Amino acid sequence: MSKVINTDICVIGAGSGGLSVAAGAVQMGADVVLIEKGKMGGDCLNTGCVPSKALLAAAHAAEHARNANRFGVFAGPVEIDFSKTMDHVHSVIAGIAPHDLVERFEKLGCTVIQAEAKFAGPNEVKADGNIIRAKRFVVATGSRAAVPPIPGLENVGYFTNETIFENRTCPDHLIVIGGGPIGLEMAQAHQQLGAKVTVIEMMSILPKDDPDMVTVVRDHIKESGITLYEQAKTKEVHRLGDQLRVVIEHNNIEITIEGSHLLLATGRKPNIEDLGLNEAGIEHHRGGITIDARLRTSNKKVFAIGDVTGGLQFTHMAGYDAGIVIRNALFRLPAKVNYSAVPWVTYTNPELAQVGMTEATARKQYGDDIRVLTWDYAENDRARAEADTKGFIKVVTTRKGRILGAGIVGRQAGELIGVWTLAISKKMKIGAIAGMIAPYPTLGEISKRAAGQWYTPSLFSEKTRKIVRFLLKLG
Repeated sequence: MSKVINTDICVIGAGSGGLSVAAGAVQMGADVVLIEKGKMGGDCLNTGCVPSKALLAAAHAAEHARNANRFGVFAGPVEIDFSKTMDHVHSVIAGIAPHDLVERFEKLGCTVIQAEAKFAGPNEVKADGNIIRAKRFVVATGSRAAVPPIPGLENVGYFTNETIFENRTCPDHLIVIGGGPIGLEMAQAHQQLGAKVTVIEMMSILPKDDPDMVTVVRDHIKESGITLYEQAKTKEVHRLGDQLRVVIEHNNIEITIEGSHLLLATGRKPNIEDLGLNEAGIEHHRGGITIDARLRTSNKKVFAIGDVTGGLQFTHMAGYDAGIVIRNALFRLPAKVNYSAVPWVTYTNPELAQVGMTEATARKQYGDDIRVLTWDYAENDRARAEADTKGFIKVVTTRKGRILGAGIVGRQAGELIGVWTLAISKKMKIGAIAGMIAPYPTLGEISKRAAGQWYTPSLFSEKTRKIVRFLLKLG
């Protein structure tokens, strides 16, 4: 006999978005059923953001040690124990995991079911022999690594972000297919930890970012010793003994690359199979579940959030979406998403962070009726003191000073972008940033300096000089 569970909110998927909905709803007084067939914490904790940043931290530490002589500090040859590096990665996961454990959510008051969930109709889900009937459902099943249709791929072993953190031996030569954030971050991490690395990208690397800023990242990647092929088609893959061969077409020339390991970083695929979406009357397509501005599906009792919708695939977006769902589902407020101030960061060295419009997108909408403000890290005293002056900030405004977007490439760009995220979300004008007091010496001064550029043409104009001279004559 199936057990029937009646509840207020049924959440399918215990990644960052699903856990945020479940924790928020239950603590606000709702009855919540949380269903997860895999690991609690989802991709971000187990195979995504957390392990990748932990690995990058170790890699950057190795690189800093190699370059310490620029400060007159000589540490000697850098030795890397790759297995211990991975111990660090898994210790970070283990340290964060208790926040996402089943026991914690049960203690909060959730009913947690560790099983596969499938809609059996518009108002009910089956999981582990249970029938869950809820007033509202939230689908937060995330995404997984997409595997491209490359001939021969099925016959060679390869990594994705879901498996590479289980590797305990540094590759001799890691070939990365995909030049997006995941591909570049893992390429740089392994190169700094001692591997030879080649990156193959079908288009251009980091296509969603400002091209001027991407150039800074590209140049540094090449200078570091990573081989980069852009506008390159991967034609086939095969293995010959311990080596694998990747055949590409680049500039109309066929090139064979030999390596020891292969990483696929060619995008993500939403986890929508076997959910019974048709039975629930939920419209979906290859890219994900169709939603409206309130994150409702075509079945208005069902919401979908995070990667499964095929939208912006960031952990912080899943958390933001969770807040929208709670306002709609619990408080019946017609809250709608606003993605105009969504920041994103690629955690290479140098980091690249963006929020709002790039210069290109702003020009498409406003034409030449915009202002572009820049300031170089090389003009920042803290950057000079730390001998890391690569990069710059770019801010785009309207002619009246409303901030449309900002991008930063350089040291700690991900930390520095926050002030611009706030400014855009609150519809501030450039004067708010120009007028703030920035502590000296900090990298954060680049934001104030860039904002100050907006006033330079008028502040130091001949008209201003005439006014000053006139006022001074008055005594």
